[in-house]
Formats: sequence, structure tokens, C-alpha cells
Amino acid sequence: CFGRKKKMTLEGFREVFPTRGTFFIFIGYMALFINLGLLVTASKRNGKLQYNPVTVVFLTEMLKLFASIVIFLREGNNFSDLYKAVTSNRKVALLYFVPATLYAFYNILTFYNLENYDPTTYFLLLQLRVVVTGVVYQVLFNQRLTYLQWLSLLILTAGCVVKQSNFASGIVVTFDFSLFLIMIQVFCSCFAGVYNEYLLKGKSGEVHTMIQNVFMYSDSMIANVLIISAKGELQAAFEGETMFSWTVIALIVNNAAMGIVTSLFLKHLNSILKTFASALELIFTAIFAWILFAIPIDMQTVVALFFVCAAIYLYSLKPVKANTAETAVQKV
Repeated sequence: CFGRKKKMTLEGFREVFPTRGTFFIFIGYMALFINLGLLVTASKRNGKLQYNPVTVVFLTEMLKLFASIVIFLREGNNFSDLYKAVTSNRKVALLYFVPATLYAFYNILTFYNLENYDPTTYFLLLQLRVVVTGVVYQVLFNQRLTYLQWLSLLILTAGCVVKQSNFASGIVVTFDFSLFLIMIQVFCSCFAGVYNEYLLKGKSGEVHTMIQNVFMYSDSMIANVLIISAKGELQAAFEGETMFSWTVIALIVNNAAMGIVTSLFLKHLNSILKTFASALELIFTAIFAWILFAIPIDMQTVVALFFVCAAIYLYSLKPVKANTAETAVQKV
């Protein structure tokens, strides 16, 4: 009986992670996002950011673009192959401008929202995207979620509501401008993530993953320049000693790695599993934030985390299967 249960567990694990590489992508994705919340919190001075978030996002996209080109060349390609791949897929580059712009806003809002919230609360509230992701996933991929999957998504959302509620004055859910910015970020996350997955696994999926990254990051850099210009901060965007502090440099490197890993995640796994990877980050973020910044873990946070863990367990009973058309994970 024990051997049979162990076999079923192993089969369930392989159903979620078709290859060993996909498991390491999952772990790396969580580790990098946990690092993001901690690094932004560490970079604050008197509760405020001392640098321009748009500039950090622009430099991050530049580093991701460079990394994607290097990875493409290391796979036996040359600059001539790079030029041919880019020029022969100009239409794909245009398609990527939509998710690139949404990701630009998402990345910028990450800094502003982490300025207003501690890392644990921020990641908890960000899980409000789960229901929207589920709906969009059904529409684009024609893959209907089961009742169990919907139940897990709703429980996860309930955990976010618990965290944002004020039980001292009755059951009152606080809604202010900071939460409004979270909702905007949720929208950007859901539609950019699922639309990007649609591109990666659709017709443009025939294009090399790193070439798609070149399009994504180039378009995102353009979007960031437009945002900086609209704010009238183009000249002052790269000024200030704070841009060269160790936390800002670490943020740029960490976020660049996040971009590469996220593209591999969406290529070989799916947006729903990506959402639950984000949920798992909550537990570790809460622990590290308590250790490093003495941010307390109150009972309300514990209850919210319990809801999230319960939702993750329910999801694992009937996961959305990853696209198995291409199971070989590229070596980064």
C-alpha cells in the first residue's frame, strides 16, 4: 500500500514537472522572486526609494537583452544567424510590444507597491491575479478548469482578502490608492503573462526562445524610454549615486535572471503553475522578512498563509498539465 502511494506521488510529480530541468526552473523562479522583495525592502531609506524605478527597469531590460543574445550565440549560432532570425521574424517583434509594455508597467509598479507594503503583504495581495489568470487561461487556450481547480483559486483569493481585512472594526476590507495600484499590477501581470505564454506556445513558438526574448526586452526598453520621456525625467534618469549602490546593482542582476527564467517557465510549464509558484514564495518571504527586517508575522498573516497552502494542496491534486510539445529544456 505504501509502495503504491509512493508510486502515485511520483507520477503526480512527473505530471507537474515533465523533466528535471522544469523542476529546477520552478525552484529558481521562486528563489529569484523572493530575493526581489527582500532587495527592494533593503534598498529603502526611511521607508522611501532613493532611485528612479523606471531607470532600474530599463537597465534590467538592457542586461536581459544582452544575456539573451549571449545565450543564443553560445548555442552554436553566430551574429549572422542572429540577424537572420531577427529580420525574418519582424511580425513577432511587433506582437511582443503588447506584453512588453504591460510588463514595463508591472515591473515599475513592483517598486512603488513594495515601497507601500512589506514583502509578505505585497506578495499576498498580488495573488488576487489567480482568478483573472484562470479566466483568461480558459479563453486563450480553450482548456476548461475543473471545479477543484476553481475551488483552489477561490481559496487562494480568500487568503488575500483575510490579509487585507480589518477584523478589529468588524469584517472591513481596506481599499485605498495603494491597493488600487496593486490591482493595476494584477491586471498587467495576468494579461502580459498569459498573452506571452500564448505567443511562446502558439505560432511564434517556432521562433527560438532567446530570439523571442530579444524582441520582448527590446520592446520593453522602448516602452520604458517612452515612460521616462512622458514623465519629463529622461535627462535625470541616470543621475545619482544611489543608482550604483550594491542593492540597486543586485536588483538589476536579480531581475535580469528573473526575466530569463520566467520565459523558460512559460515555455515549459504554464501560467497557472506560475501563479502557485508565487504563492509558495509567500511562506519563505514571510520567514526571511522576519529574520532580516524584524517584520512581525501576526495571526492574520498566519491564517492567510494557511489558506494559500490549502489552495496549493488542492491544486496539486489535479494540476493543469504543461505543454509537452517540447520537453527538452534549453541549457542556460
